Amino acid sequence: MPRRILVTSALPYANGSIHLGHLVEYIQTDIWVRFQKMQSDNEVHYVCADDTHGTPIMLRADQEGITPEALIERVFREHTRDFAGFHIRFDNYYTTNSPENRAFCEDIYTRLEAADLIARRRVEQFYDPVKQMFLPDRFIKGECPNCHSKDQYGDSCEVCGTTYSPTDLIEPYSVVSGAAPVRRTSEHYFFKLSDPRCKAFLEQWTQGKLSDDPPLQPEAANKLLEWFATGLQDWDISRDPPYFGFPIPGTGGQKFFYVWLDAPVGYFGSFRNYAGRMRAQGIEVDLDAFLRPDHATEMVHFIGKDILYFHALFWPAMLRFAGYRTPTKVFAHGFLTVDGQKMSKSRGTFITAESYLKLGLNPQWLRYYYAAKLGPTMEDVDLNLEDFVARVNSDLVGKYVNIASRTAAFIHKHFAGMLSVSLEDARSGAVLDDIAQHALESACDEELEELALSLSDGLELPQLLAVISASGCQIAALYEAREYGKALRRVMALADLCNRYVDRLAPWDLAKDLGRNAGQIQVGCTIALNAFRLLTLYLKPVLPQVALEAEQFLNIAPLTWADASTLLPAEHRINPYRHLVTRVDPKQVTALVEANKESLQASPQSHSPQRHAQRQENVVTEQTIPSPPGGAVPPLATIDDFNKLDLRVARIVSAEHVDGADKLLRLQLDLGGETRQVFAGIKSAYDPEQLKGRLTVVVSNLQPRKMRFGESQGMVLAASGEGPGIFLLSPDDGAQPGMRVK
Repeated sequence: MPRRILVTSALPYANGSIHLGHLVEYIQTDIWVRFQKMQSDNEVHYVCADDTHGTPIMLRADQEGITPEALIERVFREHTRDFAGFHIRFDNYYTTNSPENRAFCEDIYTRLEAADLIARRRVEQFYDPVKQMFLPDRFIKGECPNCHSKDQYGDSCEVCGTTYSPTDLIEPYSVVSGAAPVRRTSEHYFFKLSDPRCKAFLEQWTQGKLSDDPPLQPEAANKLLEWFATGLQDWDISRDPPYFGFPIPGTGGQKFFYVWLDAPVGYFGSFRNYAGRMRAQGIEVDLDAFLRPDHATEMVHFIGKDILYFHALFWPAMLRFAGYRTPTKVFAHGFLTVDGQKMSKSRGTFITAESYLKLGLNPQWLRYYYAAKLGPTMEDVDLNLEDFVARVNSDLVGKYVNIASRTAAFIHKHFAGMLSVSLEDARSGAVLDDIAQHALESACDEELEELALSLSDGLELPQLLAVISASGCQIAALYEAREYGKALRRVMALADLCNRYVDRLAPWDLAKDLGRNAGQIQVGCTIALNAFRLLTLYLKPVLPQVALEAEQFLNIAPLTWADASTLLPAEHRINPYRHLVTRVDPKQVTALVEANKESLQASPQSHSPQRHAQRQENVVTEQTIPSPPGGAVPPLATIDDFNKLDLRVARIVSAEHVDGADKLLRLQLDLGGETRQVFAGIKSAYDPEQLKGRLTVVVSNLQPRKMRFGESQGMVLAASGEGPGIFLLSPDDGAQPGMRVK
C-alpha cells in the first residue's frame, strides 16, 4: 500500500560548522528517504531546520559584534551549502526562528497549561552582575570543592569526576565576564513529566504497547527503562532574559521558552513552511493528516543516541497531551569515531564537511562508506581512513563501474551504440536450481557466496540477469530496515558475479574474430549493461549523482524500484561511456587530515564558553563524542599513577536523602568488614531505596572531605555523558565487598 511519511533529522545548532560526525545522521536519513521515494505512489516529505535559539547563539553574536539574526542567517547559508554538497536532499530546510515555529510553540504550551501540566517554581541560580544574566552551569567556573582543582565547570570536575551544584564551587566566576556571580532566585516554568498521566503514557508508548510496530529500537526501549526506574523528573522549559528565543505567552516578555522546547517543534514549523511553499505552486499538502492523531500517516525521526531522552520522553509526552500525533518511529544511531578514536583536531580527524569538499574528495565516496558501515542499531560508526580508501576503490571502481567500463566500448565501437535485438527472455532465463532459488528467496541471505559457488561457471548470462533482478525484493527489505551494510554487501556480491561472467565472456578476445563472434559480443555486452542498470538501481539511494550520470549514459528515464523487473528494450541506444567514479588517491586523505589539524594550545576558540554551553543547551548538535573541556587532551597516566588509587568493591548498606542538599545522597558502604560514609551526587538519578544492597566501586584512599552534612570518606564511581543521566558503576556478579579493582 502507498505510504504517507513525514521524515526529519535532528536540527543542527546554528553555532558551528557541519562536520563528518553530523553527516552520519543526514546521509543515513537521506538514503532512507530516497529509497522510500523510489516506491510507487509513496508520499514522502523530508524536512529539517537550523536550531537557532539559546544563550550560546546570543553570546557568540555579541562577541562578533552582530545580531543573533545576522549570525544565524550566515550559518544557515553555510549549512545548506554543505548539505547540498553531500547530496542531502531536503524537501524543506528552514529555521526555528520563524513565525510558524513560534505559533506551534505557543499552541502546544497553551494546551499543556490547560491540561494542568505546567508548574511554576522558584529556582536559585548564579547571576552575572556585569552581564546581568543568569548563568547556565557551563558558564560558571571555579575551584572544585572536592579535589580543589582550579578552573572547573559548574556542574562537574573534569579532574576528579565529582558532580555538584554551581553553588558548591569555591571562588566561582562567570566565564562570560569574569565577575563573581551572585545567587538570585527566579520563577521557572516546568513541564510536569512526573505527572502520573505522562508516566503511564510513556511507559506504554516507549515499550511499544500502543501499536503493533514499536516506535523504538529494542536497545533504546531498554535504556528508557533505566530512566523510568530512577523516576521521571519535571522539565524546566523556561529561561530568563536576556535570552535569544520566543517569549512565553502571558509573561510580558520576562520568560522565554528554553531552546530544547522549540527545537523539536521546529520540525512542525518547517513542515508548515513547506506546505505554504507547495500551496503557492498549486500543490496541497495536508498538514492535519501528518500532525494530528488518527490519520494513516507516519512521522519518522532520525536522531543521535545522545538526544534519545528528549525525543523519546519529553517530545512524545508534549505531543500526546497537546493533542498532536506522536512519532511513529524514532531511529537512534551512534556516534562517529575516526580510526577507532573520537574525532580530534590535533590529529586532523575533526573534519568539516567544507574542507572535505574543498579538497576535491567525492562526497559519494563518503556516502557509500557510511552506508556500508551502517545498520539499525545504536552502535558507533568508525571511519577508518585506510579502509575508506580500500573499500571505495575495490567496490565502486573495481566492481560496480568496472562492468560498464569493460563492455560499453564494444557496443559503441562495433554496433554504433545499439544493444542486442533480443535477449531470449534473459530476465527469467532458465529455471534456477534449488540452491539458487532458496538463496534468492531468503531475506536473511547477507551475501551470495553460496549462490556463486553453487552456480559456478555453469551459470549462463541470461540466468545472471534473473539472479540480479530477483534480488530486488531482498535489497528493498534491507533498505527499509536500515540494514544498509547488508544491502550493499549483497549488491557487491552481485557485481562480483557479473564481473566473473564478463571475464568468461571475454569480449576483448571475441573481438579478434569479429565476423564470427559479433552476435555473441553484442548479446553478452547487452546482458552485462542490463545487469549494470539493475545494480545502479539498487545503489541509487546511496549514490544519487552516480545514478543520474549512469541514467544519462544508459539513455534512460530516472530509475524507480519497479524497474527491477524490466530490461532495456531491444535495439536501445546508449550514449558514450564516461568514467562515473574515480579512485581515491591516498594522498587526498593525507591532505584532508593535514588541513584539519589545529593547535590546541590556548586558542580562544578552544576555550570559548560557547563551545561548552552548546553541549548543555543543545545536545542536538553533538553528533560526535565530545572533546575534553577547552580542547585539552588529558595527559597519559603511568601504571604507577593508576596504582595510587585504591579502588574497592563496596556494598551499599543504606542510602538516604541529605537535608539541604540538592544533588547528594548519603551512602553507608560495606568494604568487606569496614563501613564508610560517602556523599554522592546521584540524587537526580537514583531512588535511595533502590540502591540498598547494590554493589558498586569506590575510591577508598581518597582524602576525606569535611562537608556541612558530615565527612565523606571516599568517592563512588559513576558514568555520565552529554545527555541526561548518571550511571553508577557495578561489578559483575561474584564480586565481594573489599575486593580490589585492578
